[in-house]
Amino acid sequence: MTDAITRVEKPWGHELIWAKTDRYVGKILHIEAGQVLSLQYHNVKDETIYVLTGEIILRTGRIEKLTERRMKPGENLHISPKQIHQFEAVVTSDLLEVSTPEIDDVVRLKDRYGRVP
Repeated sequence: MTDAITRVEKPWGHELIWAKTDRYVGKILHIEAGQVLSLQYHNVKDETIYVLTGEIILRTGRIEKLTERRMKPGENLHISPKQIHQFEAVVTSDLLEVSTPEIDDVVRLKDRYGRVP
């Protein structure tokens, strides 16, 4: 495991990767108010998110029929491989994410910032 914390700038805020091993990754996702992550899924990556601060809208389901759920501090959700999902910050928010180590396993279906799948 590396002890260095890595900050990765994103168009919606940034990630702080605070743990990375061959078995798991721990991140804090800092999402600025009004910003939204890609509508996406992972082929292999398995993750759980926990809302530390703020409030988000979580979208899950099928592209043609997404369900929205507001999440506040203290709430968590497991996201299985292949599950379509998206986070949008109602206010500036910090999410704790713990996942399997496949951090580049992202299939983008829609992206506000023009990033490709």
